[in-house]
Amino acid sequence: MDLKRIEDKIITIQGKQVILDCDVAEIYGVETKRVNEAIRNNPDKFPEGYIIVLTDSEKTEVVENFDHLQKLKFSPVPVKGMSEKALYMLATILKSPLATERTIEIIETFAKVRELSRNFSELHKHGEEQQKTMLQKSGEIISDLLLSDLETTETETTVKLNLALLSVEHTVKRTTKKKEE
Repeated sequence: MDLKRIEDKIITIQGKQVILDCDVAEIYGVETKRVNEAIRNNPDKFPEGYIIVLTDSEKTEVVENFDHLQKLKFSPVPVKGMSEKALYMLATILKSPLATERTIEIIETFAKVRELSRNFSELHKHGEEQQKTMLQKSGEIISDLLLSDLETTETETTVKLNLALLSVEHTVKRTTKKKEE
């Protein structure tokens, strides 16, 4: 699974970035009920704030705004949003190689989204030279998120960020990753 697909599953509920339990289950290759069993059977690993139970109106909103969540429309089970911390804890319970691999991908995605957000929110506080550096790093992060199935080589992909009077161009040279056999 690529970082972009994981990034698309991160939504904001109650001011927190979360991945819904059904999307976590899909990422880990298990049924949603297995994710919820792990949460229910290990309450000490999920303190307050790690799991958000969506209200009926929040559930309706996500169903209306995300096509892949239509299956939740008639589900009688409360939908849970899992914070990044909850995903760390879930990784200690779901111990398959796939779960470990996916957890690493999720952690990397959350970290990149957080860094990108921080860069953009801090941009106005710095001088022009630091802004250029921050924008270059942001371009690399965007490239990683959008083009994660590529690796650095000689082929060029250009990411341009234009902000008011400042324009920065950053070039990332990439090609399709070779499949491991």
